[in-house]
Parts: sequence; structure tokens; C-alpha cells
Amino acid sequence: MNRNGYMQYREQSIMTMTQSELVIVLYDELIKRLKRAGFALDKEDYTDFEAAVSRSRDIIIYFKDSLNFNYEISYELARMYDFFLFELSRLLSARKKGIIEDLLPLIEDLREAFEIAGKTA
Repeated sequence: MNRNGYMQYREQSIMTMTQSELVIVLYDELIKRLKRAGFALDKEDYTDFEAAVSRSRDIIIYFKDSLNFNYEISYELARMYDFFLFELSRLLSARKKGIIEDLLPLIEDLREAFEIAGKTA
């Protein structure tokens, strides 16, 4: 399969996803990037580490910017996203894998909650 065909397929599959499916895909990407940051720290590849953390921040900022504050839960999610952003800032400056290990379960739990909510909606 040529690259152009793959890109068209990927774009089409994204365009046909529901909003809840897109949220899950973004959470999966966030989890993948944080794990990549951990692997990069292990290898002392700080360029890849910073790129992975930066992409993680972008995803969380997107989530925060997408909140609809007509719903009370959005205020709680905004605080949680602020916490994640704070921890990612700490991660960039301290370069301690323990921060990733503390964040991952929280993000995975949130992803699971969105997945359950998407199935029940």
C-alpha cells in the first residue's frame, strides 16, 4: 500500500469516528506519548523526551480548550487538566520518570471513564 493511500484511509477513518471515539483515540495517543517520554528518559534521549512531553501537553491543552462549561463536570475536568499540565511542566524540568509513573494511572482511569461514558451514551 502506498503512503498516499494509507493517509487517505486514515483520514477517512478519523472523519467517520464519533466524538467519543475521537476522545479515546486522543487519550490513547496521550498515553503512548507519555510512555515514549519514559523510554526516552531511560535512553537519555532528551530530544525525543521533550518532543513526547510537548505533544502530551498539546493534547491536554486541546482537551481543556474543548470543555463545555455548561456542564458542571467540565470544571472538575479543567482542574484535572491543569494538574496534568503542572505535572508535565515539572517533568520537563526535573526529568524524573516517577512523575510519568504517577500520571499514567490517572490518565488511564480518565480514559476508561470516557470509554464507559461513550458506550452508555
